[in-house]
Amino acid sequence: MSYPALADRTAVVTGAASGMGAATARLFAASGARVVLLSRRTDRLEVLVAELAAAGGRALAVPADITDQGSVDAAAEAVHDAYGRVDLVVNNAGVMLPNPLADGRLDEWTRMIDTNLTGALRVIRAFAPDLTAAAADGRTADLVNVSSIASHVLFPDYAVYGATKAALTQLSAALRTELGPRDVRVSTVEPGLTDTELAEHIDNPALREQLGGMFTAIPALTAEDIADLVAYTVSRPRRVNLRQSIVLPTRQA
Repeated sequence: MSYPALADRTAVVTGAASGMGAATARLFAASGARVVLLSRRTDRLEVLVAELAAAGGRALAVPADITDQGSVDAAAEAVHDAYGRVDLVVNNAGVMLPNPLADGRLDEWTRMIDTNLTGALRVIRAFAPDLTAAAADGRTADLVNVSSIASHVLFPDYAVYGATKAALTQLSAALRTELGPRDVRVSTVEPGLTDTELAEHIDNPALREQLGGMFTAIPALTAEDIADLVAYTVSRPRRVNLRQSIVLPTRQA
């Protein structure tokens, strides 16, 4: 499936080396967009860019660490040098590191906050001027923040992860009051159980087993399912903002 409305748009996708980010980049490229892939994993980015180019797509790999302001600034400069102004940004990069709050894992808390929230803000800061300028020129301009159902569904031992995603969802709502009047759409996508690499970062054996049990019991969403929803969201007519989408596996309550 492709979305012709995305042809000739210029998109930045963070966390593009795997999972939902890679799937979104593939779909955007197949739909005719110029796609910038941001991630720390340079080797994977280069493989994906080669794949997209072989299929006739236009893609650029830009290694970047969104927890580092200098890295984001350099990435934005590289994007502008290659493609000029962007009109579509997907904040997809994130980490999920659950543990009981009593464990006091400051290392994990810091990493989640700096990636899931502050990292998204760094990317918004870098590209919001592009989005507003594109909208002022009469073009469609989109900011999509990939949150989670953990932003409003409570899971034991996922308190800090859920808090970062709740903050991202709230940030999106607040930004609509600032950017919406300037014709920039801000959308939030909140997936439920999805088959990605997030679970591989969990260092608590009991929680890894618990999550594995969920995947056994519930046929999970795929990264391609989320990519399809993102592409659908940003391909609506310019006057339509699909502001918040919650997507679950059918068997997930």
